[in-house]
Amino acid sequence: MATMASVWVGSRGTIRDYSGFNASRDADAIRRAIRGIGTDEKTLIDIITGRSNAQRQLIAKEYKAAAGKELKDALKGDLSGNLESVMVALVMPPALFDAKQLKKSMKGSGTDEQALIEILASRTSKQMKEVAQGYYTVYKKSLGDDISSDTTGDFRKALLTLADSRRDESQRVDEQVAKKDAQILYNAGEKRWGTDEDKFVEVLCFSSFPQLKLTFDEYRNLSGKKIEDSIKGELSGHFEDLLLAIVKCANNTPAFFAERLNKCLKGAGTDEFTLNRILVSRSEIDLLDIRAEYKRLYGVSLYSAIKSDTSGDYGTTLLRICGGDE
Repeated sequence: MATMASVWVGSRGTIRDYSGFNASRDADAIRRAIRGIGTDEKTLIDIITGRSNAQRQLIAKEYKAAAGKELKDALKGDLSGNLESVMVALVMPPALFDAKQLKKSMKGSGTDEQALIEILASRTSKQMKEVAQGYYTVYKKSLGDDISSDTTGDFRKALLTLADSRRDESQRVDEQVAKKDAQILYNAGEKRWGTDEDKFVEVLCFSSFPQLKLTFDEYRNLSGKKIEDSIKGELSGHFEDLLLAIVKCANNTPAFFAERLNKCLKGAGTDEFTLNRILVSRSEIDLLDIRAEYKRLYGVSLYSAIKSDTSGDYGTTLLRICGGDE
């Protein structure tokens, strides 16, 4: 179990393994919480937000053995609205959750390009391999095929590269390569009439994040401009959005997510689809860092922003995932 989950667990999450864990005891308590007259939401929230994803998978197994049905289906049948969405998300294995989020982003009449961009720009190659496998298992279609039929042009080409887990994962950086790549980007954009989009894909979708950081420094030395400003000046549409997201993730992934969360929480309505996805998917990876970046960028805690924007059992669940109020 641990090896499966390892690419989804970092050291900066808000949710960790529960030390006194007992899967059958938790499964039993969940059964009682669901079976009674009226659901005991408090027990469900306490257990599900108080266990790691790996532990939730073991609870789900015990639950199925005892109750004869999937835990996620039991939650769907018993809860509704936003609370149902976030609780079902929490009991899904992370790769499957991402796969379902990608499918939802492409289903129906319109494509939610921002969700596609967020997931594909921020996940590691190892994570994307598992997501693609999960996607195929559930939908009997390859993720690449669905992206192909749902997007076009350079945007499609870049998404397909990311979906295919082509990004280098090594932490080693090479200054000579950074200089060469900075020159390639400069020649492909600022220096020529018209833009060579393929070169942007080659550098931004294949290099590791630490390597890209160095390349962006070299780019600034060479051109006197930040790579973001060149991308904004040279490119447009969803392709521009995707490359800017990659630059942000390479420079500071937690800040990228803090910005996305701020967008979901401010304005007229709350974007629960995005809010749930970020909190659930980063809860065991880097949500502590996202909280710190949120405070740095917006002057208020993420906790207080969620608290003022959500309510009831749904709000309670999100605050539990968020953890502290600093």
